[in-house]
Amino acid sequence: MSHSHTTTPDRSTTHVDHGAWTRTLLNKVPQVTVLFWVVKILSTTVGETAADFLNSNVGLGLSATTALMAVLLAAVLVVQFSARKYVPVVYWLAVVLISVVGTLFSDNLVDNYGVSLWTTSAIFGAGLIASFVAWYRSEKTLSIHTIVTRRREAFYWLTILFTFALGTSAGDLVAEKLAVGYLPSALIFGGVIAAITAAFYGLKANAVIAFWAAYIVTRPFGASMGDFLTAPTKDGGLGIGTNGTSAIFLAIIVGCVAWFTVKAKRDDRELESV
Repeated sequence: MSHSHTTTPDRSTTHVDHGAWTRTLLNKVPQVTVLFWVVKILSTTVGETAADFLNSNVGLGLSATTALMAVLLAAVLVVQFSARKYVPVVYWLAVVLISVVGTLFSDNLVDNYGVSLWTTSAIFGAGLIASFVAWYRSEKTLSIHTIVTRRREAFYWLTILFTFALGTSAGDLVAEKLAVGYLPSALIFGGVIAAITAAFYGLKANAVIAFWAAYIVTRPFGASMGDFLTAPTKDGGLGIGTNGTSAIFLAIIVGCVAWFTVKAKRDDRELESV
């Protein structure tokens, strides 16, 4: 789904309400375009491969890797929350890190504590529903077009964390626990994304519902693709490895974010000239 919205609204509408959490900001998320979805899917795959790389190849272990990445994510979110408008580098770095952390949360519960994938999927699914309910009850909207207060931004990032953790568990559940396999799982989730897209464009489905449905499903799609690319051929993968896959996808993400940055600066100049 590619539905554009203005990322830099008229600055004259910016004002202060009641405290930091309700202060009106410029919208803090990017336009939803095809390139948005490309980078989002790549970031989900990087989340899967980077977590595996740090855990296994670097040898940090799940607990140390989770602690390190959680600290990095917290630091980036502090910068993200302190910004008054969408900053592509900060925003997408937060997305990549939250993808890694969401993956690690799921892997920790399964590998370190022996929680089944069925249970983790249910836990993260319930958490996601709870975040949606709390967000809607507080703000009366789930639209990403109006992330203009820090309270809404907090709901936004909490919801995203749950989508990544749920997607990891659900992707592993389908591919490994149910023995569907990595590539067939990716095709299944890809088919769901295609169906959501068709419903949005062909049946005029609600934009907010379609967006979040696609956002949720792109995570298990990315996780399954990451496992397919990195897993040894004997396990049904291509055997590219976490190093190569992470490097290639990160390079593409960096290129896309560079373009987002150029476009954001151009939009700012056009706004200032009005």
